[in-house]
Amino acid sequence: MPIRSELRADPAGVFVHDLVLQACTRFADRTLLVDTSYTEPRRIRYGEYGALVERAARGLVAAGLRPGERVAIYISNSWEYCVSYHAATLAGGIPTPLNPSYREREVRYQLENSGAVILITDGPLIADVNLAGLPDLRRIYATRDQAATGAEPFADLLHLHEVILPKAEQSSDEATAALPYSSGTTGLPKGVMLTHHNLVANIYQLLGPGAAPLLDGEIALCFLPLYHIYGLNVVLNPSFTLGATLVLMARFDASRAMQLMREYGVTFVPAVPPVLNAFCQAAEQGLFPCDHRVRWMKCGAAPLAQELGRRFISLTGIPVIQGYGMTEASPVTHVGLAQGPAECVASIGLPAAQTECRIIADDSAECSEGETGELVMRGPQFMRGYWRAPEASAEVLRPLPYGATASSPAVRSDDTWYWSGDVARRDERGLYYIVDRRKEMIKYKSFSVAPAEVESVLLEHPAVRDCGVVGRADPAAGEIPCAFIVLREGFTANPHIEMDIRGYVSERLTAYKQPREVRFVDAIPRNPSGKVLRRKLREAFE
Repeated sequence: MPIRSELRADPAGVFVHDLVLQACTRFADRTLLVDTSYTEPRRIRYGEYGALVERAARGLVAAGLRPGERVAIYISNSWEYCVSYHAATLAGGIPTPLNPSYREREVRYQLENSGAVILITDGPLIADVNLAGLPDLRRIYATRDQAATGAEPFADLLHLHEVILPKAEQSSDEATAALPYSSGTTGLPKGVMLTHHNLVANIYQLLGPGAAPLLDGEIALCFLPLYHIYGLNVVLNPSFTLGATLVLMARFDASRAMQLMREYGVTFVPAVPPVLNAFCQAAEQGLFPCDHRVRWMKCGAAPLAQELGRRFISLTGIPVIQGYGMTEASPVTHVGLAQGPAECVASIGLPAAQTECRIIADDSAECSEGETGELVMRGPQFMRGYWRAPEASAEVLRPLPYGATASSPAVRSDDTWYWSGDVARRDERGLYYIVDRRKEMIKYKSFSVAPAEVESVLLEHPAVRDCGVVGRADPAAGEIPCAFIVLREGFTANPHIEMDIRGYVSERLTAYKQPREVRFVDAIPRNPSGKVLRRKLREAFE
């Protein structure tokens, strides 16, 4: 198998917005994106987009944004989302994206934890959200509907402002270019500090020789959420770098997606396993377009079952390349093979260029091929650490154990490696496979759910004395969150109390985090230090 060693270009000193603005000059007359969230889709050319980004950046500076301050982006996929992100970095700010399905509790947590000073959103999203008492938040801009009290029109940022854009105060490998929030392996969501160098290096890894088969002028269909690092730095930024056209959907709808494939001659579709399953069902009903121009699909964010991959390829004739990564890696660490045996569809492929990998056993020894252990990695795409969480950072960014080898040329000057928590193996061809995921995380339709976050909400309910949350295998969703609950004295397990608890959680957490099953038990198994023994809870499903 070939070893990837070259990046598309040297990322040293390159900022994300510079990459995009250079493309806007080079491909000025090409269509950059088609925003299908309008009744009449809006087309924006590269030259026009570059002007919008520069005007919005000056608008942010005129609004008082100072270098290093955080700009929260809480809107669905749209041209305004794209402009807001690139304008924030050009203005010297740090964009922190929020899931537009978040409830008030989740929104306030991220705004407060990040210290965001400006919020770009839309009126309906915050109409019922209390944003009072956030000490850092100074300005709120609404994109299309200013229904929310205190929100200024997003269009105000696009006025001509006679201000000078700040010069970079930090180098590209020091300046944070994105602060997405990830649950990591445990606990409440943490801000992931990704530098400009991290993001640009990962773009160049993805576009390098022998990696993803993305072509100049690609037409990409994007329904993946841009607040997620997959949408942001596997789709948005690489597409703009290549001079591609991005056909943007606010959210996934299978029928609409297939219609857009035909209408715009889509050549590339990034997806997740549930999307492939939906397309398979459409193909079995004769609804998948036969006259499509899709060259390939990329599948990521959750493990792709070999059976599903083969089924999709058989039904549609479209190759599928699986990838692997995480928010902490900007996100790509492995890319599958564009050409290879059918069984390769289950593999996450080979490491990206300049990405070193080790598989470490429980006894700290390095595993040989075929043996399973924790996947440990380092490379130019890995984060600086978690935002204001040094202990959590030290937990996942640490040296190899004594005796483990690091035979490949070092790509970092120190001996810091990222410990993924994922169990993997490597075969005789050098291909990697994920055997088991992070031990505590639940993957619901490719979204990561941290049990601790759900448990913290459940414990606030007056009827709940103790609880534990785990995932249960589900053929449609991959896993569903299930809650085991111990009731306080005076409360009796019955359908009414279950509905009350479910309703309480639904008001505070977005839909994919909500337990799909509730079981009332006498006690939650814990170890001597009080940690929930989730393995014991999972035994109830066997």
